[in-house]
Amino acid sequence: MIKTEKLTYTYSIGTPFEKTAVDNVDLDIEEGTLVGIIGHTGSGKSTLIQHFNGLIKPTSGKVYIDGQDIFDKSVKLRDVRFKVGLVFQYPEYQIFEETVYKDIAFGPKNMGLSEEEIKDRVTSTAQLVGLDSDLLERSPFELSGGQKRRVAIAGVMAMRPKVLILDEPTAGLDPKGREVIFDQIKEYHTRSGSTVLVVSHSMEDVARFAEKILVMNHGKKFCYDTPPEVFKRADEIAEIGLSVPQVTRIFSILRSRGVDIRGDVYTVEFALKTINEYLDGRRPENA
Repeated sequence: MIKTEKLTYTYSIGTPFEKTAVDNVDLDIEEGTLVGIIGHTGSGKSTLIQHFNGLIKPTSGKVYIDGQDIFDKSVKLRDVRFKVGLVFQYPEYQIFEETVYKDIAFGPKNMGLSEEEIKDRVTSTAQLVGLDSDLLERSPFELSGGQKRRVAIAGVMAMRPKVLILDEPTAGLDPKGREVIFDQIKEYHTRSGSTVLVVSHSMEDVARFAEKILVMNHGKKFCYDTPPEVFKRADEIAEIGLSVPQVTRIFSILRSRGVDIRGDVYTVEFALKTINEYLDGRRPENA
């Protein structure tokens, strides 16, 4: 669904502030995958995702969406942006309509859909993100911060893009609010079958929901793999300044102290299963 070839982007070329934010990135993201994108501040993750719907044009390299070079002269970026929906950090600041209904309907309306189809998309998407129907005719500015964010996310989901990208969708929310948003993203992914990319600063959060994880470091792709394979490299990830989940650190310490136990553990449930398997292997057969 998303493919890049030697994708490079350099800011402020020819000035003292010149900086390469994305550096020769080759990437191949499979259709229908839920991907977590992790990296320290300045790693290039936000610059990278802005290429996927044409907001930024590469300094060099290629970007393919669904097999199509999106920067080819024959391609209309308007069509690309209906196919690839991007939700920025703090999307509630982009709300502007009089009612929640109108705000969610803005994207579908610009797609030229019928009023009936727009209504169906608004109501079903609002339900998906946990917004009661009685909120649809209220001003979005009367809602809580968490509700406003769900309205903004729903506005992009309602366009039903083939690719949904969310940049730090839980930034500034409390733990309960983060959990709600991530649960809704997972539900959307399950129902739609779309490719979903979530940028996050929290390896802990990404470990719980992602099918694959992309780790960026200084503009380069450090790794892109399944969570178990990524967390096998916990020590390397820590060296580049990222925090691995607490449970992963515990198992890394156990291994460093001579305990022969797997080191790719990244959730509490996985840890419990691993410990039980380890203890079963140490018990005498007749015990």
